Amino acid sequence: MKIALNAWFQDMPHTGSGQYARQLEAALREIAPHVDIAAVRPRARDNASKVWFEQVGFPRAADRMRADVALTPYWAPPLHSRTPAVVTVHDVIPLALPDYRGGPLQRAYTSLVRAASANAAHIITDSEFSRKDILKHLPVRPESVSAIPLAADARFTPFVPAEQMQAVRERYNLPDSYVLYLSNFDRRKNIETLMQVYVWCGEPIGHDFPLVIAGEPDTPVFAHNGRKMTLAQMAKELEVDDVVHFIGRVAEEDKPAVYAGARCFLFTSLYEGFGLPALEALACGVPVVGSNAASIPEVVGDAGMLVDPMDARRMAGAVIAVCTEDVLHDQLSRRALLQAAKFSWQRTAFETLAVLKSVVRS
Repeated sequence: MKIALNAWFQDMPHTGSGQYARQLEAALREIAPHVDIAAVRPRARDNASKVWFEQVGFPRAADRMRADVALTPYWAPPLHSRTPAVVTVHDVIPLALPDYRGGPLQRAYTSLVRAASANAAHIITDSEFSRKDILKHLPVRPESVSAIPLAADARFTPFVPAEQMQAVRERYNLPDSYVLYLSNFDRRKNIETLMQVYVWCGEPIGHDFPLVIAGEPDTPVFAHNGRKMTLAQMAKELEVDDVVHFIGRVAEEDKPAVYAGARCFLFTSLYEGFGLPALEALACGVPVVGSNAASIPEVVGDAGMLVDPMDARRMAGAVIAVCTEDVLHDQLSRRALLQAAKFSWQRTAFETLAVLKSVVRS
């Protein structure tokens, strides 16, 4: 079998799509060395070139090389392709959430890939939640959509060398014990609730277990009422600035140590196609306290405490319990490692290969 692989994001490891494309290709090559994977790379990298590459350049290349199947590891299927096309749709945020629909050009692009999705031989997505969302928003048949979960990188582990842990603590001025938030800051991440948790638990545990946020104080965020402000302004207005620490952007190589040093991971997101930060925390043996929304329960399982994403008080109670009750924390920490072990890039590759083979057979 010959797979033509759309490699637009292959050289962008700083993006989620880039990480997924790289990890999937490496795992496919590992589990199926007999399969011919031909990565098709673009010649230019601007917005106009991107659309041309996705809709013309890549399908033409797949046809020329006589590939059995054309795999696009992000939401950009070609409208017309002689080679059966398989596409990974991580989420349909621009369709599901009005705040993410963007300007005219972004809406036009979303309309293009939405229409093209109907012509894909098969769609892969990251969770059962996303699969249901895809069936709700895209004109596709249920049997043509498969949920195949992602995985955390193998470097996410609780076994971080002591000297590395100490160096990272000093680099980011980390306290001895802390609750961690490490993700981005767009609206669906529900940052005001994240800080409101410390309105409730700041006084009893805030100085022993401050909230460490991996971001700059001047990072712009939105309050629930739509008002734009910085992280520092939000913390000050909520009167939690004495128990919330901002450590700036964390380098990729330092993330395992920052996760592993946390007492728990606080994840208040309203919408996730998968929720990789939560899985990375679990892989480091860190329990998750957060929202029971979207795909997060699929990822966290019984390795955390999940509540309504807008209920800061109940979330605070869960944070206090995990931070102060050693028996509960240790139980959840063990479950975290067991839950994380259910996800691997080998599993992702095996299930993806099965989809590709079924498309070729049919």
